[in-house]
Amino acid sequence: MKRELGIGRCGLACCLCGENGHCAGCGSESCSGKAWCANRACATGRGLSHCYLCGEDCRKGLLAKTKPYGFTLFAKQYGVEALLDCLERNEARGVVYHREGITGDYDGFETVEELVEFIRTGRR
Repeated sequence: MKRELGIGRCGLACCLCGENGHCAGCGSESCSGKAWCANRACATGRGLSHCYLCGEDCRKGLLAKTKPYGFTLFAKQYGVEALLDCLERNEARGVVYHREGITGDYDGFETVEELVEFIRTGRR
């Protein structure tokens, strides 16, 4: 885990995804999505570094997907450091962010509440 990459504006785990060396995180100027990312545009337009700092319950852009929305809700509820701690602990226990392509152990949940519980416990 590259903890210094943190969590993306939309809630995606740059710290886990960026491990493959292809990305410096969405906070970097080299972010491949900076031209089209609705979450980046909205957050920066509001003067916020991340969607989890916004008081609105929004499902725009990547927040329409369960994984980034769940990570964002987790950060709102428990804090971003707690999210990073859980992701780091889960990775050490064998939880995988991406297995093939973009799908991994944090995908496929019926509800965002189930995902938040999985982030917290690392157990399905």
